[in-house]
Amino acid sequence: MKFFSKRIGLEIGLVFCTLFLLNITSVSATKLIPSSAKQIKTDSTVRILAIGNSFSQDALENYLYGLAKAGGHKIIIGNLYIGGAELALHWTNASEDKNAYSYRRIGLNGEKVTRPETSIAFALAAENWDYVSFQQASPLSGLYDTYTVPLPALINYVKERVKNPKTKYVLHQTWAYAQTTKHKGFANYESNQNKMYKAISKATEKVSKENKMDLLVPSGTAVQNARTSFVGDSLNVADGYHLALMGRYAASCTWYEKLFKESVIGNTFSPKGLSAYKTEMLQNAAHSAVLKPFKVTVLKKFKQAP
Repeated sequence: MKFFSKRIGLEIGLVFCTLFLLNITSVSATKLIPSSAKQIKTDSTVRILAIGNSFSQDALENYLYGLAKAGGHKIIIGNLYIGGAELALHWTNASEDKNAYSYRRIGLNGEKVTRPETSIAFALAAENWDYVSFQQASPLSGLYDTYTVPLPALINYVKERVKNPKTKYVLHQTWAYAQTTKHKGFANYESNQNKMYKAISKATEKVSKENKMDLLVPSGTAVQNARTSFVGDSLNVADGYHLALMGRYAASCTWYEKLFKESVIGNTFSPKGLSAYKTEMLQNAAHSAVLKPFKVTVLKKFKQAP
């Protein structure tokens, strides 16, 4: 009996020892997997992160969610915001890992939550982003030389840190100022709206090709298209460079078409205070911009007020 008791005790001890060793092996193997390991996205939600400023706020934070929901799409929108931030500043913040951003996140329920003092690295790790967007600050948006150093560096930084191996990279083409603006950066374009638009169009076309961007979102062309309609140069707020309701809606419509690869014309979402006729006009302005991103399309159908 003593022999069998010892044998049984020895076998039980061996079992526990084996389980202990297997557990150690499992934990060790887990630790070998880096926290930044690429993760395959398996759901249908579209996730877009902008490394931007107030112009990405105008284009993404107001009406894109509503358009997506009306179109039957699920979307998560992130915006790393610093007012007036240019690409060179974004690159400095990235390379020095600065907690310099207000990180605004619009979730699946449409609620916006803001996290202050956030780094680019934190935001990149927060979601399996399908798209990451870059844009130049508005006074420099038509000056090609301001893109050449910081943008490639920033793109490489992002590529090394995104969790989704299929992330696509976006260049957001911003808009020319209203002719009445007092913004000092307008002097870069001889204080001429048409010259500013053409400079932005030329610069973004070249930058997009050179950096092999997956998408270019021509918000600037959509706004310029809308200015050919009966509303004229009335898409901005009083400062002449940020967008008002109509301008924001046109920019969001442009983003909608590029992200979901379908026409925004006929989308049932329209912000409060926007007439059906203006909604139709702005949807057409965005659609025409997607078809011709570097050239103004005159909206002849909407030359006259209803």
